[in-house]
Amino acid sequence: MRCFETVTHIAAPPATVFDLSLDVDLHTASMAESGERIVGGVRAGRMALGDTVTWEARHFGVRWRMTSRISAYERPGTFVDEQVSGPFERWHHTHHFAPDGRGGTVMRDVVEFAAPFGLLGTAVEAVALGRYMHELIDARNVHVRQQAEASA
Repeated sequence: MRCFETVTHIAAPPATVFDLSLDVDLHTASMAESGERIVGGVRAGRMALGDTVTWEARHFGVRWRMTSRISAYERPGTFVDEQVSGPFERWHHTHHFAPDGRGGTVMRDVVEFAAPFGLLGTAVEAVALGRYMHELIDARNVHVRQQAEASA
């Protein structure tokens, strides 16, 4: 299993960043390069505790589907999305939002994931998947920051 953390500073209040981070339309736009689209569950707007969404996207030249659920939700401080079904043995993404003391937000993502297929999956995690997932989260966070700062 891999775990990584990323921190993004955003010049917008935590509640704004929290809400945008739960918006499936914003998420889809941030993942346009992989052709990500919604194929089930919440199809528009902001997700809430217990909501699920099924995403379909192309990564590594393969089309994948993943259903995730919002399993924890404490606005405006934190929420968790976890894989219900999909390509990972485990996917657990905790989103933290804290005031930065200047009217902005420190957004911290903690992602834990494990690839399937035992030792082969562990090797793929080490060689490519860890870096790839970190880059995806970073790209998504750039999009969240741009949208939050434009609306602040």
